[in-house]
Amino acid sequence: MSFTIDSSISPEAAPLAWLIGTWVGEGELGYPGIQPSRFTQRLEIGHDGGPYLTHSSEIRLLDEDGVGQVWSSERGYWRVPPQKALDELPAAGESRQIEIELLLAEPTGHVSVYLGIANGPRIDLATDLIARTTSGAEVEAATRLFGLVQGKLMWAHDMAAFGEELQSYASAQLTRME
Repeated sequence: MSFTIDSSISPEAAPLAWLIGTWVGEGELGYPGIQPSRFTQRLEIGHDGGPYLTHSSEIRLLDEDGVGQVWSSERGYWRVPPQKALDELPAAGESRQIEIELLLAEPTGHVSVYLGIANGPRIDLATDLIARTTSGAEVEAATRLFGLVQGKLMWAHDMAAFGEELQSYASAQLTRME
């Protein structure tokens, strides 16, 4: 499915414009102490003209009856550091590594700041900071990989949590709906 980049997107957010849309699909999760499961996800990435993209995700487990309970949700913002965005914007048709930030809040009681690199339709991120409430999930570190592969958004999420080393946690393949 082809898409058109909205002309009202800010120049700072332009390197991430390929993410904009509503994405749906399925994936798998599993981690020590967590039963391996299949899930469905709805990921909405949008913009309002500001120098960032908005991020809203909901993952629901799949059970024998179909879509089940909410497993996780998160809200946040994708950003290209403002001065870097304007200094490093690639020319039309050019691919260049761009520093990016992803700020996420989750109802499990923690917020995460990811730093990373976007290089065309691939994004590699690692946590710079994870803060949690006294009852928040014990997540120590995480990485995320996003890529556009043959029109599908593929992602993988590794984490170090609950005393475990950094390892695979979840991954999915999503299709752009709009």
